[in-house]
Amino acid sequence: MENTRKELKVSAIENGTVLDHIPSNQLFKVIRILNLDECKNQITFGTNLESKLLGKKAIIKVADRYFADDEINRIALVAPQAKINIIKNFEVVQKKIISVPREIEGIVKCGNPKCITNHQPVKTRFTTVMSDNGKFLLHCHYCEKDTMSDNMTILSNK
Repeated sequence: MENTRKELKVSAIENGTVLDHIPSNQLFKVIRILNLDECKNQITFGTNLESKLLGKKAIIKVADRYFADDEINRIALVAPQAKINIIKNFEVVQKKIISVPREIEGIVKCGNPKCITNHQPVKTRFTTVMSDNGKFLLHCHYCEKDTMSDNMTILSNK
């Protein structure tokens, strides 16, 4: 019986950002949150890759682009275990930790069908309330209703 070893080869980037350990089912939400569908830079992504931590994971590499801390922290809404690596000259020069932002604007839809943000051109605004189990509530600034992080809907950027 032949022992074949399979290796995943994804080209390295010279400069840019690598988002790793994204749950596979959250890849396209992360792409939407960061508006990567409109990015002109080279982007490489893979999904359903083997991961000891997650079982299956996704990865995104964006050449020549570095994200602001508030952009990075938005990823925590859908991928709190994601890791961010800053690459310069093909080397990891910084690792960033993400955290759920205290306030969220224009990213998530309010779960209350009667909320003004669902009927008027008003940007959604929430305060996050963390719970002990790592999940969080989104408290709407306008209608004051809470939405569990499990039930949130990411808004389309279009």
